[in-house]
Amino acid sequence: MENPELYIEALVFASEQSIRVEEILYCLQATFERDFEQAEVNTCLTNIKQKYAATDFAIELVHINNGYQFLTKKSYHPVISLLQLQRAKKKLSQAALETLAIIAYKQPITKTEVEQIRGVNCDYSIQKLLEKELIAINGKSDAIGKPILYGTSPLFMDYFGINSIAELPQIKELTDTSSTIGEPQE
Repeated sequence: MENPELYIEALVFASEQSIRVEEILYCLQATFERDFEQAEVNTCLTNIKQKYAATDFAIELVHINNGYQFLTKKSYHPVISLLQLQRAKKKLSQAALETLAIIAYKQPITKTEVEQIRGVNCDYSIQKLLEKELIAINGKSDAIGKPILYGTSPLFMDYFGINSIAELPQIKELTDTSSTIGEPQE
């Protein structure tokens, strides 16, 4: 039989979320048609963890959520964050930005309320903002049909480099009076 450690490493790598020891045991037993002991798998996981603890690797094996997952080591988080922010910024359309601004200033708000303000269907923009985790579901409204309420997420704060919603510019700060005709009324 080949080295089970390599198969376990491949399983952890291929898993989109943490993989439990029970799942690893199932996959190994089905593949090799022999019983594996949990202690044997745990020993392999310890060896893999030690292997990736070396400074030669930018990733490490982490035990989270009752399973195992490969994650980037903390010392590389700043550069990864920059990449993620750059990619996220590039992909926000004008419609998504408008929808995000409405949600940020009016939260918690329903999709229907956003659509009333924008005057167009916002299904796609809200879906994209949810996928990018810039907005989150904040519960349900008490209105008829119990529509979903949306608000900004912690990633929104990171994305715009603010600590709280209070740091967003006030609406009156955004209005430019330099293009008005005549004297301002008192």
